Amino acid sequence: MIETIVKWSGGMEFTGNAGSEHQIVMDTSPDFGGRSRGPTPMQLVLIALGGCTGMDVVSILKKMGIEIDGFEIELRGERKTEHPKAYKEIEIKYIFNGKDIAEEKVKKAITLSQEKYCSVSAMLEKACKIRYSYEIA
Repeated sequence: MIETIVKWSGGMEFTGNAGSEHQIVMDTSPDFGGRSRGPTPMQLVLIALGGCTGMDVVSILKKMGIEIDGFEIELRGERKTEHPKAYKEIEIKYIFNGKDIAEEKVKKAITLSQEKYCSVSAMLEKACKIRYSYEIA
């Protein structure tokens, strides 16, 4: 079982700790009573999705013998206008840099992450549509 502790730091700021030395500060904009000292919880959902699928893709590509020089993931989430303002759609764009990166292997790694391995994606796809694309530069 995974355990975390989230403590209020004043205003709208909270600090999360998952039992490690690493802490995450969450906040919101001054428009909502915060001081913009960290990402919002909904931004962290996108960050978690990017990290989860990114780790899968890197691991799968390594096992396939594919070397990449750079890799980033752009995520955009569109939220509902009514409460709860959950994501209704998320777009993921995988961007790879390197020489001789086989497109079919990139596509397979992304598909395996999205359809089999990424736990965050598996949870979110029950609540919203997730679309993805990729680019090899």
